Amino acid sequence: MKKLALDLQFFAGEKTEKATPKKRQDSRKKGQVAKSQDVNTAFVLLSVFLFLFFAGSFMFGKLVNLFQHSFREYMLMELTEKNIEVLTIEILMELVIILGPIMVVAMIGGVAANYLQVGVLFSTEAIQMKLEKIDPIKGFKRIFSVRALVEMIKSILKIAFVSVITFSVIWLRIDEILTLSYKSVGSALIILSSLTVQMGLFASAALLCLSVLDYMYQKYDFEKNIRMSKQDLKNEYKSIEGDPLIKSKIKQRQREMAMRRMMQEVPKADVVITNPTHFAIALKYDDERSDAPIVVAKGVDFVAQKIKLIAKENEVVMIENRPLARSLYSQAEIGDSIPEEFFKAVAEILAYVYRTKDKAL
Repeated sequence: MKKLALDLQFFAGEKTEKATPKKRQDSRKKGQVAKSQDVNTAFVLLSVFLFLFFAGSFMFGKLVNLFQHSFREYMLMELTEKNIEVLTIEILMELVIILGPIMVVAMIGGVAANYLQVGVLFSTEAIQMKLEKIDPIKGFKRIFSVRALVEMIKSILKIAFVSVITFSVIWLRIDEILTLSYKSVGSALIILSSLTVQMGLFASAALLCLSVLDYMYQKYDFEKNIRMSKQDLKNEYKSIEGDPLIKSKIKQRQREMAMRRMMQEVPKADVVITNPTHFAIALKYDDERSDAPIVVAKGVDFVAQKIKLIAKENEVVMIENRPLARSLYSQAEIGDSIPEEFFKAVAEILAYVYRTKDKAL
């Protein structure tokens, strides 16, 4: 039996259940999401090389103008403090015009890649300093983990893909490369720039395909890490809905308070209709409040006996009418007027009660 209990406890703690929406939301707040860094890298590279493919000639012209301007004017200028300041500002402005668009495109590519993977997310918890990150034992375990093996395979695949694609592009354009020595410097630079952009486009496209596979693995690994045990589900339900034991005690307290309020209304009743042992219905007629008698208390068995006891102590008239008591109990709620179909029967009982009280007076 002890072994069985331990086994049940083990299986209860095993994380086999899918994460709940609350668990996902809590993980997201901590910055824990399914995300592939390779997707970011591939997006940035592809964005930059696409920009170079369409705007490369413009940037090449700007770069050539910068070199020409430097050799023709800057190298002939007298080196004074003022000239150096002007020279520095002009060169920086030219570099901003040349490199600025590339940086902007790279930033847009990185933001787009993050948005496609995780949407809008800002969390400071992911960048907080944690001592466990520098724990040598945990670091050793990470080195020899399944994730480390996957990362190594990914690195090998990336190197292999980029190498094959680079070699293929060079091989397809080998004739142009072999004739570079016979061309002018400008023509050679144009061919090399075109070759570089072409290799970059194909390589980044291949990396993007690999990054899709990596994202699928990261998503699978993330779902595995946020799995919950049956005990976790119970604890979460308790935290959201409250402890069932506490909830049952609250409901019990509410029932007791309602019972006390109901019993306080019994002495004010005009009549109590009984079964005689199982049902008791206390009625009160107030023409200012309602056109029909109102049920102020009702109950079965123990509660019925308590209603009759209080009625007896407060000299409230009790009338035995089994069919009427059963019907009123099932069809009328506390605080409601009695249904119209019972008007005649109840009116006769109340008339009898009022006559009895008048005689007593």
